Amino acid sequence: MAKINETYEAMVIFSSKLDEEGVNALTAKFDDMIKAEAENVEINVWGKRKLAYAINYETEGTYVLWSFTAKTDFPAELERVLSITEGVIRFLVTVK
Repeated sequence: MAKINETYEAMVIFSSKLDEEGVNALTAKFDDMIKAEAENVEINVWGKRKLAYAINYETEGTYVLWSFTAKTDFPAELERVLSITEGVIRFLVTVK
């Protein structure tokens, strides 16, 4: 029998080219999106950190981690939106 809900973690790295307002706006956008579709949402802002290697000539990024419980089809939609959003340089959504 298939699971209806699963616990996920989403790690997003925002571009260092964004100012603090830009990062806050994108964080709020994805937080609203996740809260609309998921429950038990926790957000952990790690702040600006050095990347292990340069991504698109950037050496720093702002890390944000979400932990949430959602239906199994939601992570695919979240990944789709993350992949087309300007300012997101890397993301990873995993089952916790």
